[in-house]
Amino acid sequence: MLNNPAARKVAAVVIDPPAKVLVKLKVSPDAVTLFGTFGASASAVILIPRGEFVWAIVLITVFALSDLIDGTMARMTGTSGAWGNFLDATLDRVTDGAVFGALVWWGAAEQNYWIVGGGLLALVTGQITSYAKARAEAVGATANVGIAERAERLILAGIGILLTGFGVPYVLSVVLWIVGLAGVITIIQRMVEVRRQLRGSAQR
Repeated sequence: MLNNPAARKVAAVVIDPPAKVLVKLKVSPDAVTLFGTFGASASAVILIPRGEFVWAIVLITVFALSDLIDGTMARMTGTSGAWGNFLDATLDRVTDGAVFGALVWWGAAEQNYWIVGGGLLALVTGQITSYAKARAEAVGATANVGIAERAERLILAGIGILLTGFGVPYVLSVVLWIVGLAGVITIIQRMVEVRRQLRGSAQR
């Protein structure tokens, strides 16, 4: 999520101390990944349908830090590898589904079908975006392109949730449609990129 070296350096000031403590306590990175996923998902599905948006985004953000802490712990203990990457990526989809699914649930309860439609579009395109990357790698290509990767989707959604919690009207509908449409563009970008890389290949 933090691919910029400067951003990683700043984040390390916050992330490294708790990671070191957890390593000393012999907590595994996998346990931290599972804890963060459960906490963020539970916060979303319990609080968002009740309209408690501010607390929801605060708790989701806190639990989302585990996405950085577990990777740091793995590097500290020399256990970084394919399993950790697989587990992290798989559970990320659970958290994404919980957040956007909870927004759809709330929109349906409020009979706000702009939010329902935008939330469903954001949910589906987000899952397809990640799947497209995985399938690209499975056929020997890469799909690291697109205007709306996971970080951008969650940051935009988080801003919309927070502003809605503070009473700003219409912003959540607009944000969800932006995320959803950006997801459509990202899927197309990834399809074009993979097609470019595989052009001329005997396999289809």
